[in-house]
Amino acid sequence: MPFVVGLTGGIASGKTTVANLFNQLYNIDIVDADIVAREVVEPNSAGLNAIIDKFGRSILRNDGTLDRAKLREIIFAHPDEKEWLNQLLHPMIRAKMLDDLDKTRSEYALLVIPLMAENGLQSLADTVIVVDVEEETQLRRTIDRDNVDHKQAKAILASQATREQRLAIADHVIKNDTENQKLLPQITELHQKFLEICREDL
Repeated sequence: MPFVVGLTGGIASGKTTVANLFNQLYNIDIVDADIVAREVVEPNSAGLNAIIDKFGRSILRNDGTLDRAKLREIIFAHPDEKEWLNQLLHPMIRAKMLDDLDKTRSEYALLVIPLMAENGLQSLADTVIVVDVEEETQLRRTIDRDNVDHKQAKAILASQATREQRLAIADHVIKNDTENQKLLPQITELHQKFLEICREDL
């Protein structure tokens, strides 16, 4: 298993931008929980088959893939169904993330988990970066990016961990309230730190 750098942040904090810069600048392999979560419910997967058994084939789109919007409606209306879904998928996602990490070949690996603080998944990483932004910045970016109104954006933020809860699990913080060029020195500095740690471990 490589040295694992966890990366998290709230909605519209710039997690994806930061992860992509690590990859583009330094060829660091990325394991992204959101991508893994889609992979464990691909057609013919054990995850999707279990969901079909539970909710019926009406949960599928015409092409045989999971209708995520329909599933979201069900679990928002029935909290017990959300609990069932989490108990099904979280172990699958965790196992696949660990398997994917084991296959990485860069000096260290980046494990991107948006809901790391919410789900207590910081234990999967050797060190944790939190991409931190002011709440007003998050709201503005969410409204612009996702075409939602202020009330919806506030509701999304309220459903996630607070800024304080995320910062409580941080070993390193990347500030991302300003334009992207301010990210590069922060990423470069952290990359050098992680390389030093990896070399010490050899």
